[in-house]
Amino acid sequence: MQEAAKKSKLTHEQYFALEEKSETRHEYYRGEIFDLSGGTLNHARIISNFLHHFRLHDNCMIFVLDLRVWIEAVDLFTYPDILIICGAPQFYQQRDDTVLNPVLIAEVLSESTKSYDRGDKFYFYRQIPTLKHYLIIDQYSPHVEYFRLGEDGHWILSEFSDLNDRLEISEPDFSLSLKEIYQGISFKEKKKKKTSDV
Repeated sequence: MQEAAKKSKLTHEQYFALEEKSETRHEYYRGEIFDLSGGTLNHARIISNFLHHFRLHDNCMIFVLDLRVWIEAVDLFTYPDILIICGAPQFYQQRDDTVLNPVLIAEVLSESTKSYDRGDKFYFYRQIPTLKHYLIIDQYSPHVEYFRLGEDGHWILSEFSDLNDRLEISEPDFSLSLKEIYQGISFKEKKKKKTSDV
């Protein structure tokens, strides 16, 4: 911990310079950077399905994987799996690769990120003033957690586990069934870790 504390913090400009040369993406949090691991076939297919079945709106745009979001309140640069912007994009310092105003973000869970996506990352996302919807999509079984911002400022959770279930989302207005999200996905039981008697 002491060694980590002595490490110099990166500026935003240094982070961008590193990202432009790097073959992999990194998340930036208060001066530190973290590798973003590659996804599985299911992960990529779910994102592709969401993009394919999303009904385009004149006022809204959908982006996947490579568009970066900056959350000023917590000084975080990150790459959501899926994001939707309605209206004109707002950019970080005129950078067209970094936006400030998503209304919807979706993350596809993996074993290595599921705790983060449900915990700290959702807290960070809630600091985005424009965000109204957050989807957490399980890639190992048909299960979607949908959080929407209520009129009273509290987040409301709805969960869906039946492939015939349909998500109805407003602002942007669209609906998407789990059958569409999971089209072509083959669910396999996760390997359980072997345990030994003590």
